[in-house]
Amino acid sequence: MGITGQLYRSMVLSGAAMLSDRKEEINNLNVFPVPDGDTGINMSLTMSTVGQASAELPVGECADKVAGLMLRSARGNSGAILSLFFRGIGKALKGVSEAEPKELVEAFKRGTTEAYRAVMKPTEGTILTVMRVAGEGAEKAYTANKSISVNELFKVLIDSAEVALAQTPDMLPVLKQTGVVDAGGAGFVCVLKGMRMALEGDPYVAKNAPVDESSAPAEVAGADFADFNTEDITFGYCTECIVDKNEKYLGEDTSGELYEFIKSIGDSAVFVDDESIIKLHIHTNDPGAVLTKAIEFGSLATVKIENMRNQHTALTSEAAASESNKTDKKKVAIEKKYGFVSVCMGEGVSEMFRDVGVDNIITGGQTMNPSTQDIIDAVMKTPSEYVFVMPNNKNICMVARQASEIITERKVVVIPTETVPQGMAAMIAYNPDAEAEDVEREMNDAAKMVTSMSVTFAVRDTEIDRFKIKKGQFLGLVENKIACVSNESFDCVKQLTRGMTGAVYVTVFYGEDVSEETANKVAEMISNKVGEDCEVAVLYGGQPLYDYIISVE
Repeated sequence: MGITGQLYRSMVLSGAAMLSDRKEEINNLNVFPVPDGDTGINMSLTMSTVGQASAELPVGECADKVAGLMLRSARGNSGAILSLFFRGIGKALKGVSEAEPKELVEAFKRGTTEAYRAVMKPTEGTILTVMRVAGEGAEKAYTANKSISVNELFKVLIDSAEVALAQTPDMLPVLKQTGVVDAGGAGFVCVLKGMRMALEGDPYVAKNAPVDESSAPAEVAGADFADFNTEDITFGYCTECIVDKNEKYLGEDTSGELYEFIKSIGDSAVFVDDESIIKLHIHTNDPGAVLTKAIEFGSLATVKIENMRNQHTALTSEAAASESNKTDKKKVAIEKKYGFVSVCMGEGVSEMFRDVGVDNIITGGQTMNPSTQDIIDAVMKTPSEYVFVMPNNKNICMVARQASEIITERKVVVIPTETVPQGMAAMIAYNPDAEAEDVEREMNDAAKMVTSMSVTFAVRDTEIDRFKIKKGQFLGLVENKIACVSNESFDCVKQLTRGMTGAVYVTVFYGEDVSEETANKVAEMISNKVGEDCEVAVLYGGQPLYDYIISVE
């Protein structure tokens, strides 16, 4: 018996369900103890929309639909790679009504090819290796026995994947050093196991159903906002998030402290304190404080922050627009040659990007990677022929590239910035009179000229490189690599000044948990360390999780 469209849909839903329940386990396999260990969450959210695929389609059409849904909801590198694997399956099964072992072997191979092709510098010992070895195992089994059943083939696929996963520490020394297997590879094996359960007639049912962020209520008549003043909005940010509880807070009604906190900094609070998740909604002027407090209770599964004042202005303008402009609210007319989209977190950081010319900000970064669709929406709201996208995070670059391949109405250029300082340097280098190729080159060159430093905290105990790190200690990072560890944030910055020798400009963005007085002391300390020839500026960034983001030029 082959795999029909109905069975394939059941398989991917079963894989998504198992992944959803084990996402925290997968998160904990991330090597670095900084608060961005979100591989499991990203992979789970990437699969969260697959239920929209119709069960009535032939397997080829169903696989194509699943791939398209995953591509748009993909988050982070792991989610992007997973979506590309399924896109390869969709391409291989095009026109197939029912997949037999021969078609499946080709589909696994095509999935691996698509995933590898999208990664500029593939690293063995990652999810890519697990995908490739699994497919090779299935192909070898089929070559040896052409009459192998689909169920037997899937068993070989999973067995091969598990062998490859167990070997990942031997391929990547950092995995062996920290005593874990690759997180993305573990997530992939989890998906395969869930798929096999459905194949055998017993699909996995999630204890915590994956969040389907695509579901939305039917359209109803809109309210008239014209008589409401923006100034009447007391709390400007609608903030929502779902928290997967850590072990300490498992059980119902265990998170009253968080509820009391969010009530104290806003209004319109909605709070669900379930067995293993917290879902909250609040209107506040300090969304970063909400997220920082929430992360004490577990990991952020989803985050949504909207500026209600901007929304009101947009809604008022929209109401005044002609009916012809209402057909697609996400798109805007092209008004200029160049436009810019930036991903960042923090009120001050966002404002700084706007000040240097960024048209649209996507709230995101560590712990909350935007999806491909988020980036598509921001690009389509940018009124320009060329749109330059700055991810400002290594884990968002691949998703940004995926978005650029989907969009046809704009010429999208991804500047692969991995940090906020790189993105800021790229924007400052922008020359509006240059040709597009020169703009791209100059922005890329500028991003490479800046050194990025930051101070955050450890979310768990670990030993890595020469450091023995305790949960709660502060970590000083240089280009996202751990450079120092201390019990005090100030001392971390002090140690980081060793890498500022010869600097001409140092810009310090201080986070939401740092006072202006403390930030000024940090700037003074840096000035004393680097000397009079270096100009040191301190700016309010308002970013959560990171006390300081430092740009060194």
